[in-house]
Amino acid sequence: MSSTRSVSAFLANLSKAQTKHNIFISTRPIKELQSTIPNSTTTVAIKDNICTLEEPTTCGSKMLYNFTSPYEATVVSKVKAFGSAIIGKTNLDQFGMGSATTNSHFGITTNPLFPTGQGEAPRISGGSSGGSAAAVAAEGVADYSLGTDTGGSVRVPAALNGVYGLKPSYGRISRWGVIAYAQSLDTVGVMAKDLELLESVYRHLDDYDVKDPTSLLPEFRDKIKELQGEKEQQNEGQVKYRIGVPEEFMIDLLSDKVKTGLTQSLTKLQDQGHEIVPISIPNILNSIYVYFTLASSEASSNLSRYDGIRYGYRSNEDTNAYAKTRTEGFGEVVQDRIILGNYNLSSGSYEKNFLKASQVRNELRMDFNKVFKFEHIFNPHPEIKGDIDFILSPTATTIAPTVEQYQQQTIPEGYAMDILAAPASLAGLPALSVPWFVDDEIPIGLQIISQYGNDDQLFEVAKLLKELN
Repeated sequence: MSSTRSVSAFLANLSKAQTKHNIFISTRPIKELQSTIPNSTTTVAIKDNICTLEEPTTCGSKMLYNFTSPYEATVVSKVKAFGSAIIGKTNLDQFGMGSATTNSHFGITTNPLFPTGQGEAPRISGGSSGGSAAAVAAEGVADYSLGTDTGGSVRVPAALNGVYGLKPSYGRISRWGVIAYAQSLDTVGVMAKDLELLESVYRHLDDYDVKDPTSLLPEFRDKIKELQGEKEQQNEGQVKYRIGVPEEFMIDLLSDKVKTGLTQSLTKLQDQGHEIVPISIPNILNSIYVYFTLASSEASSNLSRYDGIRYGYRSNEDTNAYAKTRTEGFGEVVQDRIILGNYNLSSGSYEKNFLKASQVRNELRMDFNKVFKFEHIFNPHPEIKGDIDFILSPTATTIAPTVEQYQQQTIPEGYAMDILAAPASLAGLPALSVPWFVDDEIPIGLQIISQYGNDDQLFEVAKLLKELN
């Protein structure tokens, strides 16, 4: 890892990747990197909505372009304790709102997986954690990265950049020090090229944090370990999975390459003696609408604090300073979602929009509980469960489109980038995007979804898929 890496080669790779792909909003000073990298086991890139002490935490926005946090996030302290050298802060869609990292105040991040030049157009890196995914995909830069996943923002970029991307169960990893987009959905995730490293980082971060009110309490972590121990005893070393494939994920938007990759993986799993089971989870079809209703509503509340008075950007206008500050400080996508959120929370729409979406979200959770064999520790009806070990689906509908193709899409087409990832986020379930090579050097992403708390199974299945591919 980093201890044997040439610092000069690393700095050359970093400079090349940054110039070509605009991955980082800020990087640590060269002298600091020269001293920390030789003494570190790994290098890590941090998404720029996770607070650090040494550089600004901008959220990819004009609003916070010069904001430096007085404290650092728990996950930042933990990666330093893990022995990692922090490279810098990665680019993202403003405040995590986007699927392509094309609406950052600091420019577009492009995808290192694809060649550019000689007639090859640059492609999107996915979003909103596109910078974090690109930092891992770029040759010789980050061994792993931290991102945040609200509705697919770790898994989709990971799929488009050909790396592993983990969204753990909600509450597993501390959110303290993460600037909120939608707090009932926001989850810190990890990306890496190396599956073993990804698992090691996750296990280091998977810890109760008293500072985070949404952190999973120790007694519930112990209950999950107890359930996992019971599962291992039942299997007695002979593991043959029942794999659920929801019909609602087999949408027309799937490209031929993605369909082929999914079919290949299922066939190889079946050849190994695992059982493929078609299933139906009806509320998956409503997930993208529910996601944008709830996420925008929470965002409109969370972003109301940016008024130009206490911190962040402030307009020079003497009159209407609050309105001017927010108009100038927020990008168009953020403004649209604030407006949508305020509408959903208004007296005339609260019941039919926000409350209805919350109800459907609860129904979706119950739909998953009816499918999975592993017990959900917070299921109010523990007698209701199924016989499926995990769900397998594509992560994204296609490989990365060009920047131009993405920018020409309509708003609903752009939202479709998260259509396969949002259900797991709404239910708080752990999900892992795994690269699967079909016929060339550009892989698709396969998404493994497990029951709440059963994060360990994601790594078991990912190792199996890696062997089969």
